[in-house]
Amino acid sequence: MEKVIYVDNNATTKVDERVLQEVLPYFSEKYGNPSSMHTFGGAIGKDIEKARESVAKLLGTNSANEIIFTGSGSESANMAIKGVLFGTPRKHLITTKVEHACVMNTYKWLEKRGYSVTYIDVNSEGELDLEQLKNSIKEDTALVSIMWANNETGVIFPVAEVAEIVKSKNPETMVFVDAVQAAGKIPMDLKSTKIDMLSISGHKLHAQKGIGALYVKSGVLINPLIIGGHQERGKRAGTEDVIGIVGLGKACELAIEYLEDEATRIKALRDKLETGILERIYNSRVNGARANRVPNTTNISFEYIEGELILLHLSDIGICASSGSACTSGSLEPSHVLRAMGIPLTGMHGSIRFSLSRFNTEEDIDYILEKLPQIIFKINGFSPYQKELEELKRMREAQI
Repeated sequence: MEKVIYVDNNATTKVDERVLQEVLPYFSEKYGNPSSMHTFGGAIGKDIEKARESVAKLLGTNSANEIIFTGSGSESANMAIKGVLFGTPRKHLITTKVEHACVMNTYKWLEKRGYSVTYIDVNSEGELDLEQLKNSIKEDTALVSIMWANNETGVIFPVAEVAEIVKSKNPETMVFVDAVQAAGKIPMDLKSTKIDMLSISGHKLHAQKGIGALYVKSGVLINPLIIGGHQERGKRAGTEDVIGIVGLGKACELAIEYLEDEATRIKALRDKLETGILERIYNSRVNGARANRVPNTTNISFEYIEGELILLHLSDIGICASSGSACTSGSLEPSHVLRAMGIPLTGMHGSIRFSLSRFNTEEDIDYILEKLPQIIFKINGFSPYQKELEELKRMREAQI
């Protein structure tokens, strides 16, 4: 396979060459332990703090000391959720029906251990029901966990407004935001919000896999998951992953530079892809099209056919896309996100997520728009829903 068009960047991103060059010396020349007393190791510790400042700058925090390095976005989420709950007797939790598996499954794990959970609905565009949220906050509510941008649809939640609502109803309730799919794609200014904790993941913004970070607002007390040494101010024991941390720091510096590119060029490519698919393929629809979304993501249902079959055909010609979250792709169950949005089963099974990055070009989009319609029309021919497809085709032609 000669040509590879990679549009699965919400699953993982290519490590930027500049990130790679930044970390290479730490494999050989700069190998000291950052906790050592000697200057050789101490210099590495200063590099970690420089990276911490870069992460803090991307997130718009008050202080770099509010950043804790972790091993992933999932670890950050677990640290935030369990770290708060270990220190409070309150047993009520709130989240949404469309969260990433790292939050959803943690909440389900907690339900089995005596916690009660309220799951907030979304509408057909994937937008949060803020009234339901307001009415769900109780005196016993320990934590509200809301993602900033949905990993499947790209729909953005008004997390600053959510934090305001939560704190106005119960100032003691903590607010945790999963920003893994938002960091580096939209501007952030955490110091102007009432968000208590927020997670990011390096491999979603062109750093390596296996590195993440957790923002914890000054004054918020959480208990560590990993106990041992003094690293990360006692919040996360274990010798630091210097290579991962330095890489994440560099990736955050680059993300700041590319924020305008995300908002303009990448969004234009995403919109061109959406428009082209809708114009060429009569049984296509964009999920969350009218909602506020991150600029790189589109989720498109091809009704009455199977998404897995589409992906196999795309893969055969070098196009890498996804049927949803990489963390649930091993499941045969329909997407819980699209299910919560009320997307019909005949659309859920044929949903494809295209997620772009700074490395995508207009030529990539042209190639997809050339090849995808051929694939869809071929698969349509094998669908058991021929009458329904014909009706869709007639409706689309009538609209034109």
